[in-house]
Amino acid sequence: MSLLDDGRRHVLLLNRRDTTHPEGGGSEVFLERTAARLCDLGWRVTVVCARHPGSPALEHRDGVRVVRSGEGLGLYTRTALAMLLGRFRPVDVVVDVQNGMPFCSPLFTRTPVVNLVHHVHRELWPVIFPPALARVGWFAESVVGPRVYRGRPYVAVSDATRAELVGLGVAAEDITVVHNGTDVRPVPGRQRSERPTILAVSRLVPHKRLELAVEAVAALRTRVPDVRLLVAGTGYWEQHLRDRVEALGVRDHVELLGWVDEADKHRLMAQAWVMAMPSLKEGWGLSVIEAAAHGTPTVAFHDAGGLSESVVDGETGLLVRGGSSDFTDALGRLLLDGDLRARMRGPAVAHALGFTWEATAHALHGVLEDAVGAGCLVAACPRHTATAPVAADDVA
Repeated sequence: MSLLDDGRRHVLLLNRRDTTHPEGGGSEVFLERTAARLCDLGWRVTVVCARHPGSPALEHRDGVRVVRSGEGLGLYTRTALAMLLGRFRPVDVVVDVQNGMPFCSPLFTRTPVVNLVHHVHRELWPVIFPPALARVGWFAESVVGPRVYRGRPYVAVSDATRAELVGLGVAAEDITVVHNGTDVRPVPGRQRSERPTILAVSRLVPHKRLELAVEAVAALRTRVPDVRLLVAGTGYWEQHLRDRVEALGVRDHVELLGWVDEADKHRLMAQAWVMAMPSLKEGWGLSVIEAAAHGTPTVAFHDAGGLSESVVDGETGLLVRGGSSDFTDALGRLLLDGDLRARMRGPAVAHALGFTWEATAHALHGVLEDAVGAGCLVAACPRHTATAPVAADDVA
């Protein structure tokens, strides 16, 4: 039986990057974990994302076909053209992952479309781009997106994101909240570091604000002389962080580890005393839940989107409602209060175990089934004309 004739529904997932991309992060982990499990639930899954140096144009992983097409805005234009030419058909439903810039696929297909949003980028555009480009980006996200996707189903990864979308004019009844999962389970017997250790796991980009963690260490070293900050991740902001470390004279207290594999990441999470998440905005905060699975509490900002849900204030970590000095004080409180850390350990693990990728995939599966059903009712259930599966050269 051929791939086109096997009876499975076909979902097309459009995302800016995948986890092999140098700038891949939590959004990409969400995409790939759920994509693999959607295959287990009977879907045929194609992911379309950007190319990057050394990446193949076409790849199959965990039952998922990955098509890499263009870079930057070229991804959006090439994907639109491929959809107009029907190169992905037959497709039953399209999922646009709107990471700031929308794909606007309803303009290029009559197939049902679901818009998946991790967080709204209102505060991030001016941090990442010059003023003119920031205004264009925010216009595309806040005005163009809601109009293009009006009446179509949305998926938000947190209640905070859902509220922001409603603020942009998206109908509340069109939005389903589907939380991230985690496949991390506690490993008994792992020992905490003897040295008071703060861990940050993040892409090194401006809006992650990791310099606040560096500044916190500089302020805390008088009260916690052996304090150290370990930063796991890569990104173009690395030199800025290194310059900040030098300027504050904390070279002996801060180590930028670069890229670490999954095993090392979880070893670090299990050994750390506290996780620092000074990000300006997160849709959810996947690494927060991963750290919680190891009993490690997190300090984050209450107004940073989904972090107000992934961190349960006072139970699995501390949420800061002030500025950088309050962030420093919260880190110091956890480093100096072993009883508080111990009290948070059990609730943190219990909280993390409440989120699984299986549950995430089942929830998304339900949204996709509803979208396909609604699309069939409108279009009297026509089957798309079967064409050859997309070749790498068609869109690369």
